[in-house]
Amino acid sequence: MLLVFSLLQQMSVFMVIAYLFTKSPAFRPLTAENLQPRQKLILYFVFSAFSILGTYFGLPVSDAIANTRAIGAVLAGLIGGPALGLAVGLTGGLHRFSLGGFTAFACGVSTTTEGLIGGLFHLYLMRQQGVRDVFNPKIAFVATLLAESLQMLIILALARPFAEALALVEVISLPMILANSVGAALFISIMRDRKQMVDEVGATFSAKALKVAEKTLGLLSCGFNAETAGEMVEIIRAETGVGAVAVTDREKHLAFSGAGADHHLPGLAIASEYVRRAIQQHRVVYVDGINEPFNCPHSRSCPLGSALVVPLAVHNEVLGTIILFEPKTKLFLNNNRSLGEGLASLLSEQLLRSRYESQQNMLTKSELKLVQAQVNPHFLFNALNTIIAIIEQDAQRAKELTLHLSNFFRKNLKRSGDLATLEEELDHVNSYLTIERARFEDRLVVETEISPELLSIKLPTFTLQPIIENSIKHGISQIFGTGIVKVRAVQSEGQIRIEVEDNAGTYCEKLQSDGLGMNLVDKRIKNLYGDQYGISVACVPEEKTLITISVPQGERP
Repeated sequence: MLLVFSLLQQMSVFMVIAYLFTKSPAFRPLTAENLQPRQKLILYFVFSAFSILGTYFGLPVSDAIANTRAIGAVLAGLIGGPALGLAVGLTGGLHRFSLGGFTAFACGVSTTTEGLIGGLFHLYLMRQQGVRDVFNPKIAFVATLLAESLQMLIILALARPFAEALALVEVISLPMILANSVGAALFISIMRDRKQMVDEVGATFSAKALKVAEKTLGLLSCGFNAETAGEMVEIIRAETGVGAVAVTDREKHLAFSGAGADHHLPGLAIASEYVRRAIQQHRVVYVDGINEPFNCPHSRSCPLGSALVVPLAVHNEVLGTIILFEPKTKLFLNNNRSLGEGLASLLSEQLLRSRYESQQNMLTKSELKLVQAQVNPHFLFNALNTIIAIIEQDAQRAKELTLHLSNFFRKNLKRSGDLATLEEELDHVNSYLTIERARFEDRLVVETEISPELLSIKLPTFTLQPIIENSIKHGISQIFGTGIVKVRAVQSEGQIRIEVEDNAGTYCEKLQSDGLGMNLVDKRIKNLYGDQYGISVACVPEEKTLITISVPQGERP
C-alpha cells in the first residue's frame, strides 16, 4: 500500500506538468483529429519526456524500478496512433534499458509494447462510425491497465532469474497497474477539459463573429458611410460587450457608441496617433492601457483606458478602421481582441463583396445600354424605311406605325429597373412586332400561348426583346416562305419556362458565337436566380430554332 501512495505522489508531479502543458500555446493544435507531422513531432518529444521522467522519478525495488513510465507511451499511442506510440515506447524503453538491472531488457520491450497498445486503441477508435473520442478518461484507464498487465507478463517471461522476477511482480504489479491507469485517466481528463474549454471559446467567438457578419451584411451593401457605420457600431458593441465602439474612414470619425460618446463625436477629424498609425501602416494597433497608456486626444477626463484599432481594407487599400474600447476600470479581454480582429477581417470581405457587386451591376447596365444601342439604330432604320414605303399608300396606317415606334422608344428610355413582369415584357415587344409585321406583311405570323396567371412572373428587363429580334432578324428574314414565331409560357417542376420558337432554323451557329443580346440575358438571369436558370438553345437547321428562358416559379411581384 505504501508503494501505491508513493507512486500516486510521484504521479501528482506529472499532473501539474500536464496542466501547465495544456495551458501552453503549443497544446491547441495537438488536439486535432488529423495531426500534421510537425504536431506529431512535438507530441513525440513531450510524451518521451514524460516517459523518461517517469523512470527517473521511480522508486527502487529489488534491483528494479517501480515507475509511471507507461503513461507517456500509452497516451502517445492513444492520441497520435501506432507509429507515435511505438516511437515514444521505444525511446522510453531504450532509456530504461540503459539504466541496467535484471529487468532492463524486459522493461525495454514492455514499454515499447505499451506504446503500440495505445496505438491499437487509437486505430480501433478511428474506425468507429460514431463518436471517436481518444480523449476519454475511461478508455485511457482501460488501455493503460491492459498495457501494464501485459508488462508484468513480459517481465515474468523475459527477466531472469525467474524467482526474482516473480517476487518483483508480486510486489509492484498492483501498485503500478493502479497508479499508471489512474494517472493516464487523470492526464487525459485534464487534456479533454482544456480541449473542451478551447472549443467552447472558439464556438462562442465564431457565433458572435457570424452574428455580427449576418447583421452587417445588408448594411455594407449600401456603402461605407456615416449612416451604415452608425448601425455597425451598435451591432458590434451589443455582440462584443465592450465599453465603446467607433468606426472611422481615413479622415474622420463616422460613428461612435458607448462610454465617452459626449466627446467622441462623429465628424471629428482623426486626432489619435493610434488610428493614424493603423491606417498608415495597415496593421492592428493595440493599446492595453498598462504597458502603453491610452491617451484620449479629445478629453482628459475620458473614461476609456484601452483600445484596439483594426484597419478595414479592400485590396490592400485601407478604407477606415474599427476601434474597440474598454474603460479604465476593466481589462481588455484577449477574446475581445481576437474577436475584433476577426470582425474586421469579415467586414473587409463584405466591403470587397459589396464593391464587386457594385462593379458587376455597373458592368451589366453598361452591357445593357450597349445592347440597346445596337438594337435601336438597326430597328429604327428598318422601321423608318417601312413607314416611308407605306405613307403614300396608307397615311393612317403610317401614322399608327409611327405611334408604335414612338411608344417602343419611350418605353426603352423609361425602363430603368432591373425587373419587369412578363406582361410588361410582352407589351414592350408588341410595339416592335407591330412594326415588323408591317415590314414583312403576310410573311410574319406571331402566335402567343400564355396563361393569364403566368403574366405576373418576374424577369430581368429587356429579356424578350433580344430573343424575339434574333428570331426575326436572323431567322424569318432569311427565308422565302411564311415565318412563324411562337411565344409560349409553361409551368413545370418549380420553374417557369418561356419558349420562343421560329420555323427558320437558319442561325444555329450565330447563337453560339456573337449573340451579345441573348448572352447578356442569360448572364443576368443567372446572376439573379442561380446557374440552374437561364437560356438554353435547341436548333434543327432549316427547320426550327427553340430558345427557352427558365426562371424560378416563385418570382412574382
